[in-house]
Amino acid sequence: MGRARLRDLGITVGRMRPGPLNAITDVPGVLVGHCTLIADVPRIVRTGVTVMVPREGGIWRHHAFAGFHAFNGNGEMTGQHWVEESGLLVSPIAVTNTHAVGVVRDALVAYAAEHGVLDRWMLPVVAETFDGWLNDIDAFAVTKEHAYAALAAARGGPVAEGNVGGGTGMRCHGFKGGIGTASRIVESQSGSYTLGALVQANYGSMRHLRVDGVPVGSELEGKWGTPSPPGSIIVVIATDAPLLPVQCKRLAQRATVGLARVGGLGFNSSGDIFLAFATGNYLPAQPAGVVPLQMVPHEHLDPFFEGVAEAVEESILNALTAAETMTGARGTVHALPLDEVQRIMARYRPRGEVTE
Repeated sequence: MGRARLRDLGITVGRMRPGPLNAITDVPGVLVGHCTLIADVPRIVRTGVTVMVPREGGIWRHHAFAGFHAFNGNGEMTGQHWVEESGLLVSPIAVTNTHAVGVVRDALVAYAAEHGVLDRWMLPVVAETFDGWLNDIDAFAVTKEHAYAALAAARGGPVAEGNVGGGTGMRCHGFKGGIGTASRIVESQSGSYTLGALVQANYGSMRHLRVDGVPVGSELEGKWGTPSPPGSIIVVIATDAPLLPVQCKRLAQRATVGLARVGGLGFNSSGDIFLAFATGNYLPAQPAGVVPLQMVPHEHLDPFFEGVAEAVEESILNALTAAETMTGARGTVHALPLDEVQRIMARYRPRGEVTE
């Protein structure tokens, strides 16, 4: 069968309702753009850049509270020390390959300077996972212009998944991985809000892959896919709720739950780094005085934690179901066989059976 999103296969995870697009772009003002690089000469290139732009591009002038969490730190996310210190996200967020982090980071600073939105200095957030199996990573194919192209392509609406942008050359649980996204509508005592996640999934062993709790990976091991060493995953979480930095950090920590549900264990060589930001407060880059703030009480956060777990779980699975088989520098990485997944799920979950 053709590639699909998880729900197109008749498989749902969790109990919470997704947003209209079931994507991070359901969060008002969040835009996503990709630049995908595929070439065979003079070097084999399977890589790219993905950007997430809060506030419809206004993030340069109107910052957002943010927090991050490293489940396992064998990876890179630039700007995280200032996020930790100040609790502020001051620029778009980008994800790319391991050897392109510096180029993309510098590109975001240059873009801000060229467009007159650089407030003296900037420490942008750029994260990475390693695509060196499919991509000749030492070709250093990603340039400033590719980061600019991803920014120019940033839009609301449906988000392309799988072999796109920063996820172009990534593997996940022995199959082709890449970019995935999902969202949840959070009904809390403080009101209704939208929460979304986007992942660059490049981690995990096949035997640990689970779909809604079903051991799909162990059923497929030895029949499909390719052996892969433990890799990394970047998770970005967005919400329009008025959260403070410490609360964003608490949301970022809960991405670990969604990752674990799919089979991520945080291996030694894995860079599992998560960032959450909240746009519910207005934070001018150059405030004139005291800035009034709002916050959801900590006691009302449990639905947000559940939403993060569900959205991250489904984002990873959407990356797997969307990604297509790819041949690159060191061989071929097969797509997750969707027909087989459906058969396995039907055997474990007979039609009509409801799970929580």
